[in-house]
Amino acid sequence: MKLALLIGSTTVAATLLATYGPGERVLAALGLGPAPQHYLGYVEGESTLVAPPIAGRLVARLVERGGKVDKGDRLYIIDTTQAEAEVARATAMLAEFQARHDNMMTGKRTDEMDVIRAQHSEVDASLALAEADLKREADLVKRGVTSRQAYDQAVAQVVERRARAASLAARERVGGLAARDGEIAAAAAMIEQSQANLARARNRLFDLMPVALEEALVENTFFNVGEWVSAGSPVVSLLPEHNVKLRFFVHEEDVARARPGRQVRFSCDGCPAGLTAAISYVAPRAEYTPPIIYSQNARAKLVFMVEARPDPTQSRLPAGLPVSVEPLTDSQP
Repeated sequence: MKLALLIGSTTVAATLLATYGPGERVLAALGLGPAPQHYLGYVEGESTLVAPPIAGRLVARLVERGGKVDKGDRLYIIDTTQAEAEVARATAMLAEFQARHDNMMTGKRTDEMDVIRAQHSEVDASLALAEADLKREADLVKRGVTSRQAYDQAVAQVVERRARAASLAARERVGGLAARDGEIAAAAAMIEQSQANLARARNRLFDLMPVALEEALVENTFFNVGEWVSAGSPVVSLLPEHNVKLRFFVHEEDVARARPGRQVRFSCDGCPAGLTAAISYVAPRAEYTPPIIYSQNARAKLVFMVEARPDPTQSRLPAGLPVSVEPLTDSQP
């Protein structure tokens, strides 16, 4: 009632209460009290942990804590003796299966084909001689000069020579052909398997001596040269510039104004003025609340965590730096 009398209208007072909430926020809206307090928070860094997939001894660490790395800079090297041997073995197996496949596609060698052709010519000459002998034996049998047995032997020799000539002719034709389709398909499958094994071996070798995928700050190192590194244990922790975000806490009555994409203004000690960030996440439930009984009077004590990404063109913000975010108002875009 005192507030309504001060303004001169209970309707105006009800409107201000509905718009700004009770207490100090109404007084701030009337210019009779302190302005709404800033939201407090800090700079959070999302680190990238680089770890080997297999265990090994650290033989080189090429970065130091606090330094910077560019894209493509090597970070560390785990003993690569076994990995290099695996790459060499996979390379040799691929070459072997590729040679087998090529051999199946080309048929017999030229020298082997020359041997078959020579044998074929020899059999053709022998066949011609056997056919001439058969013709003479046939004439002698008709005149009764020779025996029937000699004639039968001549016939058998001609049949044998013709069969051998046909066999060598078939070998000559087949010698120029590739292997059967099934054998060729099996050889091609072995080549693909060997290529996959080689790719896996090379990837494992790369994982033992990784490089930075982007420009980043070396946040921490966890092993020294000569120490044994277990599989999956991080050796280096990197902090890319774009992985920095603000994390602050908004009162329950302001959380509806914290929409993803909305710009907020913030400040920090030693930072230039006019820093901005875009809200990227709003917690779906209250966090860091005191042990109170939820009631109409206690609702103002609830806070919601909000995350915002700073403009990457602004100055670099170290992780853990406290920040103060300006309150959200309906007049802001």
